[in-house]
Formats: sequence, structure tokens, C-alpha cells
Amino acid sequence: MNTTTAARRAPSFTQSVVLVAEREITTRLRSKSFLITTGILLLLVLGGVIAGGIMSKNVSTTPVAVVSSVSSELSNVPGLELTVVDTRADAEALVTDGTVDAAVVPSEEGAAVPVTVIAESEAPSSLMQGLSLSPELILLDPSDTSYLLSYLAAFAFGIVFFASGMTFGPMIAQSVVEEKQTRIVEILMSAVPVSALMAGKVIGNSLLAFAQIVAIAVLAVVGLSVTGQAELLTVLSAPLLWFVGFFIIGFILLAALFAAVGAMVSRQEDLGTTMTPVTMLIMLPYFAIIFLHDNPVALTIMSYVPFSAPVGMPMRLFLGTAAWWEPLISLALLIVTAALAVLLGSRIYNNSLLKVGSRVSWSQAIKG
Repeated sequence: MNTTTAARRAPSFTQSVVLVAEREITTRLRSKSFLITTGILLLLVLGGVIAGGIMSKNVSTTPVAVVSSVSSELSNVPGLELTVVDTRADAEALVTDGTVDAAVVPSEEGAAVPVTVIAESEAPSSLMQGLSLSPELILLDPSDTSYLLSYLAAFAFGIVFFASGMTFGPMIAQSVVEEKQTRIVEILMSAVPVSALMAGKVIGNSLLAFAQIVAIAVLAVVGLSVTGQAELLTVLSAPLLWFVGFFIIGFILLAALFAAVGAMVSRQEDLGTTMTPVTMLIMLPYFAIIFLHDNPVALTIMSYVPFSAPVGMPMRLFLGTAAWWEPLISLALLIVTAALAVLLGSRIYNNSLLKVGSRVSWSQAIKG
């Protein structure tokens, strides 16, 4: 009778995962270092949004040249300082020498719209939005388009991925090592299966990372709306949503590997060396997106490599260089890789968790 009662009270696999995940979440929320790191990250995002809003409001008017025959097209567009010229050549010359930011000229005969906008490297947003019809756009130097804006976007995607990965990943590994050192893991394994123990750690920390990313996204959206940066919000909204999706899958991949390497050592002192290969999977995409954000070939490669796709593909979507089907293929590759990483991490975790003493080698951890 007692055996039957104990069997009934034994938690199922799902219940075990939930219990471990709740324990991980509760432990993290009680950690001052985690709360401080999250607060700093949110403040950096808020500061960046506010700084962008201040800089955008400092721009009073946009100098624009317009051919006299189409000057009526700009009569109701606010925020423009107009210079009326007689010919298209005169207008283009003013753009080339930097006197104006753009020129509005009559379109070629038979064109679908009456006017064409000519700009050096980027068309002023106030001008493009103010025209009643979307005009044809000619860039005289398209190679330098939005360099600063693309750099800031690359830095934002990179730093969020880097900060979250370097916050939660080592925490997972350190938690596993601490449980091995204190022999708590033996008590836990008597109550829940080993696979449930790892799954709970990965899911609990992934939920926290997801909540952190959602908080950052919401803060950025609200901040951009309040500070009057609706145009940037429109451009950033879709890439930001894709970034959240890519980040969730990418973090599960990393979390499984961090849990595995944590199980391979018995002392905190040995963790740094063992954790280095996984840490590089976070650092390399961060530095690559910063230094190669204006390299189309490098960005394309990064957007399909699973470990860099969470920053590479959203960046390409922001720049408008990715076709609609590309993020779907990239996400599918990331999901398959994450599933393989979870299987590999689970095998290493199961084979290494009860081994104490010297560090378990990768071959021993995989072979068992």
C-alpha cells in the first residue's frame, strides 16, 4: 500500500521539468547580479532611444532643391527648405556639391509618377513621406546608404544577443557545477529524472531570457513612439519581431550546450576552459556583426549559419536585402541545429553529471 501511494505521489516527467524550471526562475530572480545586469541592459536601451529622439528633434528643416515646374508638389510638405531652380541639371548639381539633401525633378515622359527624387546616398524621410505619391528614387552614391543607421542597428542586435547569452549561459553552467560540488545533484536525481533536470534548467532560463528580450522590445517600441520616432519604429518593427523569434531558438541551442559543459567539470575553477568553445559561439557573431555589418556577402553567410543567424538575418531584414522566404529557411536551419544541440547536450549531461574529480573530456562525455 505504501509503495502504491509513493508511486502515485512521484511527479511525472512534465511535473519534474516544471518544478526544476520554477526553481531556476526563482533562484535567478533572487540574484542581485542578475537583476542589476537586466536593469543596466534596459537602461542602455532606454538611453539609446532617448538619445535618438533628441537628435531627431534637433533637425529643423531639410534643404531640398526643386525644379520650378513641379514646385507645387511640395507646397504642402512641412519641414522643407526649398531652393527653386530651372532645370534638372541645376538641381542635381546642388545635390552633388552638398548644398541640398535632395532634389525633386520632373519624371521622364511616360513615368507612373510625376516627380523623381534625386539624393546622394539616402533620401530624406520627411520628403519621401510628404509627397502624395511614392516617387522614383535615384541615389547618386548608393554604396554609403545609411551607414550610421546600419551600424547602430548592428550594434543593437549584437549587444542584446551578446549580453543575454553571456548572462544566462554561464549561469546555467555554474549552477550545474555548484550542484555537483555540493552533492545536491544526487538528491535531485533521487526525485526527478536526469533528463527532466536538464530540461527544467534549459526551459527555466530560456523563459527568463525570453522575458528579458520581450521587455527590451516593448521598451524600445514604447520609447520610439513616445519620442516621435515613428518612422524608425516602422522600419525596425518587423526585424525586431524576427529577432525575438530567432533569439528564442538560438538561446535554447546555447543553453543546452552550457548545461552540458557544466556537467563535464566538478570544480568552478575548471569551468572557464571547458566553457570557452560555447562562449565563442556568442562572441564571434557579436564581433562579426559589428565589423561586417556593411559587407553583403558576409551578412548573407551569417544569416544562414545557425550560431550567427539570430543577429545576421534580422540585420539583413532591417537593411531590406533579404527576400521574404530567406528568414523562413534560416529559421528552419536554426531549429534543426537547436534540436541536434539539445540531443547532444542531453547525452553529455547524462554521461557526465555523476562523474566527479578530473574534468570529463569531450570524447568521454559523448561516448559515455
